[in-house]
Amino acid sequence: MSGGAGDFRKRLERAAEVRSYRGAGISAEEEAALDALDAQEREKRRKVSDAARAEYLVRDAMAQGKFDNLKYAGKPIPGLGESYDPDWWVKGLIQRENISGLGPAAILLRTEDAELDAKLDAQYTEQQVRDILQDFNRRVIDARRQLQGGPPVVTRTRDVEEEVGRWRTRRAAALVVQAAAEPEPRRSWWKRLWKGAG
Repeated sequence: MSGGAGDFRKRLERAAEVRSYRGAGISAEEEAALDALDAQEREKRRKVSDAARAEYLVRDAMAQGKFDNLKYAGKPIPGLGESYDPDWWVKGLIQRENISGLGPAAILLRTEDAELDAKLDAQYTEQQVRDILQDFNRRVIDARRQLQGGPPVVTRTRDVEEEVGRWRTRRAAALVVQAAAEPEPRRSWWKRLWKGAG
């Protein structure tokens, strides 16, 4: 510890010690000396500018290695040379947080249409499949009716009966593949023991 910092610390500790004894019999001149010391320290702190304080904090952080291994260390900052986009922070948030479900209805319905077969295959009953298809068709029709701008809605509605038939076919094929992939069930230990004894 350097001499200046050590002296300051000693004075600070002494001031704290004296303050704890205030009212416990210290003299008025000791109290006045303590107040003068406090005023001196406050004046020194006031003279140090915010820029110098920030510079000190940055240098201290660098010395501690807090800036090592940053994400873009030695690499160009992405999007720095591009034209200004007023919605840059929203787009960055959506990309970083992988937020979905935002955007024009036309685009959302297209992506949902592309993933609809997989969603239907995850269902267990025909009624669940019918409900999903009816909800999808209702939203497609609603999106066509609303004239709020944006890209046109080109997603087609799905025929519920035809899709249910396709779902049954895919489900039956998946059950056949699953049955072929399952190994022969093992007999319980007591059946093996009973057969071996007889």
